[in-house]
Amino acid sequence: MDTFSLLFCGVVLLLGTLFLYSRTSKRERFIRMVDQIPGPRSYPILGTVLPFLFTKRQDLFKVSQKLINENLPLFRGWTGSVADVNLTCPEDVEVILSSSRHVDKSFLYGFLHSWLGTGLLTSTGEKWHAHRKMITPTFHFSILDSFVEVFSEKSEILVSKLQKEVGSQGFDVYPYITKCALDIICETAMGTKIFAQDGGNLDYVTAIYDMSEITVQRIFQPWLHPESIFKLFRIGRRHDECLRVLHGFTRKVIAERKAQMVNKRVMANQMSGSEDEVVGKKRKAFLDLLLEANVGDAKLTDEELREEVDTFMFEGHDTTSAAMCWAIYLLGLHPDVQEKAYEEQESIFQGSDRSPNMKDLTEMKYLERVIKEALRLYPSVPGIGRVLNEDTKIGGYTVPAGCMLSLHIYNVHRNPDQFPNPEKFDPDNFLPERVAKRHPYAYIPFSAGPRNCIGQKFALLEEKTVLSYVLRHYRLRSLDNREDITLMSELILRPKDGIRITVTPRRSGNM
Repeated sequence: MDTFSLLFCGVVLLLGTLFLYSRTSKRERFIRMVDQIPGPRSYPILGTVLPFLFTKRQDLFKVSQKLINENLPLFRGWTGSVADVNLTCPEDVEVILSSSRHVDKSFLYGFLHSWLGTGLLTSTGEKWHAHRKMITPTFHFSILDSFVEVFSEKSEILVSKLQKEVGSQGFDVYPYITKCALDIICETAMGTKIFAQDGGNLDYVTAIYDMSEITVQRIFQPWLHPESIFKLFRIGRRHDECLRVLHGFTRKVIAERKAQMVNKRVMANQMSGSEDEVVGKKRKAFLDLLLEANVGDAKLTDEELREEVDTFMFEGHDTTSAAMCWAIYLLGLHPDVQEKAYEEQESIFQGSDRSPNMKDLTEMKYLERVIKEALRLYPSVPGIGRVLNEDTKIGGYTVPAGCMLSLHIYNVHRNPDQFPNPEKFDPDNFLPERVAKRHPYAYIPFSAGPRNCIGQKFALLEEKTVLSYVLRHYRLRSLDNREDITLMSELILRPKDGIRITVTPRRSGNM
């Protein structure tokens, strides 16, 4: 047993001892209510985590899926003294996601606080309600329309970068897509070009990658949970270095944009015209819209701005990267589907390499079904964590307040009652007549209810644009069968070894 495992067992033993000495009547009631729910065998002190203690990181998803499938549809687990109820069917998920009373995230989201603060992803209560109300208008259709130009510009760079892979025996497309998504979110969120696809802003790009990895490592290594211990390790010091880079960059951009807004107002006042007339109408980034946003007399402070922009950066590149890569992978596995998607592009563009507009993107009905089906099989966020603030009836059981809930989106999407032959890749699952027959919570890649993903329309438009460019320029072939892909369920659902494909130009003279 290695040092970390020994330390972990010691921590669990200590927590278990404290737990045994804190069994009040209230606690006894809590345990009794949780244990009425079926679940795997629970051991003293350890709870139900024994199968995971010595499992390699790349095997965690496989082991967790085995546990879930053996205990469907609803079951309880214990991590030491912490209770967790697992939900996998639409009816139970609806109870939680449709309610405004169950919006608090689980404690695991706390590991993102140092980076994202309490932005939309991690905040609760009044702050979340106020910020959600304030930020929602920034995702208006007309504003999203102005971002299509950015999507197209970065997609053109992507297809030019892929040209060097023509003729290769195969390559990992994931880094290409991730850098494209980073370029898009940085320009749309902050109004700043980082040139990730051209190797620019390496410190910032590396810090984003490292911060995501550090967060995952910390979640899966409980001895790193206490802040005082975490800071003693090299990973803790790298965490602080990344924070300085990430927060420093965002704060610098915020200061610059605020200064630009002040200068525009001064010039407009001096010349007795509107700001757009004096300076020229310019596409606004989310940051610009947040600087103007308010509810009543309340405006976002600089630190709140930083939290929301960093949240956009985190949520707006990793999730869309994964979604686009899984769509590319499935298109490369299914030439018939790929050809149908390509024919739709040809019917819209008639062989032209022009940039798509909003009307074009709206007409990409089949490509949209492809993206949605890819998100069904490989949801970017495979699970959601919540905590109950009051006793709640779920699946015939009363689950007590204070209990954690794990909503397994990956498994909800594989419910055979909702999706016959659930492992089959079939874009026609999203024909309107099929959607109408399904439970409204059978498909929730962007969550649902009051705390659904505020950026889902943005994501779908971005994914359509990028995939449109890729399909129009290249024929794709995936090199790995689905059973050979090792899934890693961490902050997002990613393939352990990337997405290996080959690309062949659609037309001679392309690029």
